[in-house]
Amino acid sequence: MQVAALYVDQLGPYPTLDGVEWYGEERDARTYSGPHPIVAHPPCGPWGRLFRFCTKQDKSLAPLAVEQLQQHGGVLEHPAGSRLWAHMDLPRPGEFPKRGLWSVEVDQCRWGHRARKATWLLFSRIDPGTLGPLPPWQEPTHAVDTSSRSKTRLLKMSALERRRTPVPFAQFLVGLARATT
Repeated sequence: MQVAALYVDQLGPYPTLDGVEWYGEERDARTYSGPHPIVAHPPCGPWGRLFRFCTKQDKSLAPLAVEQLQQHGGVLEHPAGSRLWAHMDLPRPGEFPKRGLWSVEVDQCRWGHRARKATWLLFSRIDPGTLGPLPPWQEPTHAVDTSSRSKTRLLKMSALERRRTPVPFAQFLVGLARATT
């Protein structure tokens, strides 16, 4: 089954995956009208902990991505604790489904991200049993914050690498989107 990856980085993994029609900045994801299920990575800056410093990302894209998710089915990825969940009254991980949507929290270390990257996944038209067992935990080798206040001894990771989706995680999300009913 074909899948549409929306709001993705053209240098990320989605353009290289078979059966994935991807929409980055050049191919405006706002124009996607179906018919395939989606994997959505809307900009997280306006919805994260540091939203006050985010001035260049369009805040309206994440609520639109939720609407597209409800329309086409699939999965939406955002950082754990995203303010988008409260803004749109979405079910947080561990809560009962609402309006056919449900969420889980995962850490991208399980798919090879080199730093801890807690992530919330929002699902539409995907049976929770489809999730299956997650890959085993992998210890991070890098950290996002290595300032003098940080207690970690891990290597510092670049901002670009922090944002990138590991290929195995992208493949996992595409596989889930293909299970859309």
